[in-house]
Amino acid sequence: MTENNYSSTTEFILTGFSDRPELKVPLFVVFLAIYLITMAGNLGLVALIYVECRLHTPMYIFLGNLAFMDSCCSSAITPKMLQNFFSADRTISLYECMAQFYFLCLAETAECFLLAAMAYDRYVAICSPLQYHSRMSKKLCIQMTTGIYVIGHLHSIVHVGLLFRLTFCGSNQINHFFCDILPLYTLSCVDPSINDLIRLILAGLIQIITITVLVVSYFYILFTIFTMKSKRGRSKALSTCSSHFLSVSMFYGSLLFVYIQPHSVNEGAKDKAGAVFYTLIIPLLNPFIYSLRNKEVINVIKRIMNNRRIFTF
Repeated sequence: MTENNYSSTTEFILTGFSDRPELKVPLFVVFLAIYLITMAGNLGLVALIYVECRLHTPMYIFLGNLAFMDSCCSSAITPKMLQNFFSADRTISLYECMAQFYFLCLAETAECFLLAAMAYDRYVAICSPLQYHSRMSKKLCIQMTTGIYVIGHLHSIVHVGLLFRLTFCGSNQINHFFCDILPLYTLSCVDPSINDLIRLILAGLIQIITITVLVVSYFYILFTIFTMKSKRGRSKALSTCSSHFLSVSMFYGSLLFVYIQPHSVNEGAKDKAGAVFYTLIIPLLNPFIYSLRNKEVINVIKRIMNNRRIFTF
């Protein structure tokens, strides 16, 4: 028997958007602006929730962690992508590639469960308002948040560990702007069927659990809202949930589009477009979705701005 001698790849080339060189400068400017606004919006929201005692409630603790994960997701992807616009080789080492995917996987997994936790929080607040403080205590909120981060890390460890069992040889060009799991499978000299099966099982399990929590929570929320006699209470409840529902729809829609389907479907420009949406656009929009429609956050911002004006004068 003859043995196959593979020359293992230790670095990859991220092709990114190199197929459109005429758009290099405009895309760089757009993505840089998106990154700066994303970081300012999300980290600003985290700082606001941290310093303002009135926002130390379960809803805002979850929201602060969601903003932090959005900033992590953007930071894992964007700086390297911006560098590659003007890099001659656009290379990334194997370990940098795995680290990039690790933090992306952590952020996306945590966001799934944070959105589900926020839906449950709104369910308790609207459907059982008198029991809210006992059922959504600060201790429970911290336990849920800790559990979410543990699950996120475990999910990332499983996938990165499975990626290290693959041998990469031949072409080292990743047809993407970051190290995603699906393009890496195409470069493997080892059959990635086991990896892909586990990916589908874990991704499906996470989506089933979190979407079930979301659907059940919103079913009871909508039932409670439409049985309210007060129009003002109904309007307030709908306003409270609308921003979260919009964020959930965008996030899960893009994830399902990219990951919960057979591997062969996820190729080329369509894969990149979906990835741009969930790695760059959603982290950009989330702080504005949750802030501009939230009176408590707006009032805190106004009070801080007014205090600064008084202090300057």
